[in-house]
Amino acid sequence: NKEPADALTSTSAVTGMPQKRFYRQRAHSNPIADHSFDYPARPEDVDWRSLYPSISAGQQVEFADIGCGYGGFLVTLGEMFPNKLAIGMEIRVKVSDYVIDRITALRHRHKDDGAYQNIACLRTNAMKYLPNYFIKGQLEKMFFLYPDPHFKRAKHKWRIINQALLSEYAYVLRSGGLVYTMTDVEDLHKWIVSHMNQHPLYERLSEEEADADPITPKLYQSSEEGAKVVRNKGDHFLAIFRRL
Repeated sequence: NKEPADALTSTSAVTGMPQKRFYRQRAHSNPIADHSFDYPARPEDVDWRSLYPSISAGQQVEFADIGCGYGGFLVTLGEMFPNKLAIGMEIRVKVSDYVIDRITALRHRHKDDGAYQNIACLRTNAMKYLPNYFIKGQLEKMFFLYPDPHFKRAKHKWRIINQALLSEYAYVLRSGGLVYTMTDVEDLHKWIVSHMNQHPLYERLSEEEADADPITPKLYQSSEEGAKVVRNKGDHFLAIFRRL
């Protein structure tokens, strides 16, 4: 059986988009491990123009998708908010490579209308280096969608939501900024809600406020993980918090 012409390349000859099967990587990554990352010493050192070639003078990234996976929700953000800059931050090298290649392909496909110039992806460890990228009060929205649950009690310290990290998130979030969390693991959902309720700088949005947010419907299926939960008829647990 002869393989199709695009079988030996990571890009589809039909769509021009990267093929996910060439970028597969284990689902879990140890965020405490000493991965090798290049990261700026301070936010002023970030070369945002290399990520957003069309960035305007003084324009800042305002949305951060932490652990963006294969970039499905990040792409949705770019489509919903064409005038906002959104960054995806992903620790897994092959996965971040896929998102970067996906955005490059989308920009090439839409070179005539300039779409997708407002999204980009960084391979980094947000648990360690978030303040190296963003100044105080810079972000309007942060997203933690289907984070690694780290089921074993000994690994709960690896969870992306904990008291120490919530203070860092509060630092980079502006007053009134929102933190969106979604998981299909009820225990993790309860952990997130408990920790954020205990922190003095966050309040949970009411169910009515959450339902009225235009982003809320997109949280369920825009990401690859969310779509998988829907296919498997799993549960979704949503909680959105406001930075006080």
